[in-house]
Amino acid sequence: MNSWFVRIHFCFFVYIFQFICVTIDSCILHEERKIKMNNNKEFLATEPIGKLLLRLAIPTLAAQMINMLYNIIDRIYIGHIPGSGALALTGVGVCMPLIMIISAFAALVGNGGAPRASILMGKKDLDSAENILGNCFTMQIIISVILTLVMFFGNRTFLMAFGASKNTIEYAVSYMNIYSLGTIFVQLTLGMNTFITAQGFAKTGMYSVLIGAVINIILDPIFIFGCHMGVRGAALATIISQACSCIWVLSFLFGTKSTLRIKKQNLTLKAPVILPCLALGLSLFIMQASESIISVCFNSSLLKYGGDVAVGAMTILTSVMQFAMLPLQGLGQGAQPIMSYNYGAKNTDRVKGTFFLLLKASLTYSIILWGLVMLFPQVFAGIFTSNPALVIFTKKALRVYMAVMFMFGIQISCQMAFNSLGKAISSIVVAVMRKFVLLIPLIYIMPHIFTTDQTMAVYMAEPVADFIAVTFTAILFSVQFKKALAAIRLS
Repeated sequence: MNSWFVRIHFCFFVYIFQFICVTIDSCILHEERKIKMNNNKEFLATEPIGKLLLRLAIPTLAAQMINMLYNIIDRIYIGHIPGSGALALTGVGVCMPLIMIISAFAALVGNGGAPRASILMGKKDLDSAENILGNCFTMQIIISVILTLVMFFGNRTFLMAFGASKNTIEYAVSYMNIYSLGTIFVQLTLGMNTFITAQGFAKTGMYSVLIGAVINIILDPIFIFGCHMGVRGAALATIISQACSCIWVLSFLFGTKSTLRIKKQNLTLKAPVILPCLALGLSLFIMQASESIISVCFNSSLLKYGGDVAVGAMTILTSVMQFAMLPLQGLGQGAQPIMSYNYGAKNTDRVKGTFFLLLKASLTYSIILWGLVMLFPQVFAGIFTSNPALVIFTKKALRVYMAVMFMFGIQISCQMAFNSLGKAISSIVVAVMRKFVLLIPLIYIMPHIFTTDQTMAVYMAEPVADFIAVTFTAILFSVQFKKALAAIRLS
């Protein structure tokens, strides 16, 4: 009875949240109609920054919040499967490195191509911008085919290496066998939607996610509980919903409402076009791919010191981390068209003003969420599981793992600004520093330093690495940002 009570109330919350998102969208629609956005992006250079960021960021934030629910909804329902919820949740958690890799490749192409397209739009070179769009579309299809084959035929081997135990492997394989078949939908939805947002069509970008989220939330309980499919039902609901989002995204980019359109003559891959996009997107790829590697490192180390309970808790910690990261990325995506366009137009004051406004908003959010996690960790844990032992363990782990979450606003703001300005190398450097140089070694070092509780010592690696990484990123960005602004003043 309690389990069903949780499910019913969670569904109620989700639908209320969706209603709010649609209401927000309706409120900004009137404002968008006052400015002709079809082929004229001058509003990015003329409107007050605060008003413009709000108009672009609100629907993007709504999209990321919905996307957050989209990503964690499976885990919430799976965690409440009667009898096997805790083990099923752990099994699906072991799948996360593979899912992160799929998303990372979407970021490689989409988040690399979209800022370059925005910069070219600022320079009034729409033909080159459309050439980038077409090349990125083709590249994502090629990557999707390769990933589908690798994920479908090799998932059991990967999952065993990634921390699955004999108790959880079948849950993990069942989920990935179905999820891998929808790789192309995930790739095109995530990657191509960035080109919609980069043009200033934030409302349309929000719809891309909203459509899939609504369908996923409806189908999840039907397949998982109604059809008794368990984790397979969760995976099936996800790929169906992603397919629907994909149709929406592509119909817009092939249609007449988009400023940049996918055209046949731009689909042939050209090295001078696609390689700079991949170079710029490499930093975000590294960030997301490193999350996959780090997840493997965490799971293997936690399985060693804490068993299935510790790995299951890590699934919840990763989900809560999305509460922090995705809205911050949404703010950054709202600011990206403003910064990229004005950087291309050599308007330094607006570039600078946009960044500092983004930084203030991001810090405010990360501090508030950090406070909530520190005060009410059991609430966040209880969303994902009704298992008392797992809730108690996760409560303690959350406070350790997210101890410096209040600093995330600095990291994400600087990272998004690097990409908005086309600073590929700097973006790669900070991504590599945070994950590969710091976090991965600390996962294995910390248990040997804090030997009294080696499991919690593994979780402690995250805040230690984040503190050092954010400090490094802030220093590097302050230097590079000044150089970038000085360069366009002199040009």
